[in-house]
Amino acid sequence: MTTQPTLFIPHGGGPCFFMDWTMGPADTWDKTAAYLKGLIDSLPQRPDAILVITAHWEEPEFSVSVAPNPPMLYDYFGFPPHTYQLKFPAKGSAALSTRVVELMTEAGIPVRTDAKRGFDHGVFVPLLVALPDADIPVVPMSVKTNLDPGDHLALGRALAPLRDENVLIVGSGMSYHNMRAFNTPRATPGSETFDAFLTNTVRNADPQARWDGLLHWSEGPMARDAHPPAAEEHLLPLMVAAGAAGDAPGRRDFTDIVMSARISAYRFG
Repeated sequence: MTTQPTLFIPHGGGPCFFMDWTMGPADTWDKTAAYLKGLIDSLPQRPDAILVITAHWEEPEFSVSVAPNPPMLYDYFGFPPHTYQLKFPAKGSAALSTRVVELMTEAGIPVRTDAKRGFDHGVFVPLLVALPDADIPVVPMSVKTNLDPGDHLALGRALAPLRDENVLIVGSGMSYHNMRAFNTPRATPGSETFDAFLTNTVRNADPQARWDGLLHWSEGPMARDAHPPAAEEHLLPLMVAAGAAGDAPGRRDFTDIVMSARISAYRFG
């Protein structure tokens, strides 16, 4: 039996991979795009479906899309007109959505379904790079508006059986997400410090220490500079990926300096 890893990936800035980038060097996102392009081939086998926990969907309770043909949600503003014509025609998966609800119900975690929710840019932007043919079913899932890392770690733990069912669990967010500090000299030292803390936490071989470190991430060095209060939704998908890995430690799968800030991706299992 093949067990899929779980991933936390950077989804970039808006439709950054599909436009001429003008908010910095033209090659700003090239290394991130190259990482995403190799994502599917890096897996032990091609997944039957992908569950994406996206930072761009927040609900009072965890919610999962049950749309058979999820529509496009162009939830970014001020970008070139052609970026509002991008298409990612992946199908949803009734079987995966049903299984997610089943696992969460068994774990006592409230869950809602949404028949209309489509692909926001936390889903379609990175997956258009990683899966340009859109030929694997994709199910989007929300984070919770309470921004509680414990809730998201517990969600991941409940979803862990999916890994043995050839489902790839992907947390889509950003390891650094201070929009005011991006592209300023301030971003570099703060992001480097927080990235080192986050990486050391993720790869800690002691499951309890790793869990505690993620649970109390906001107490880490430069944590609130990397993710200001009430704006940490971009880090929460990492908690789901880590929770779904169970006792398996993670590793930094990719890293780069983007707009003066250190960003990273993580892989578990």
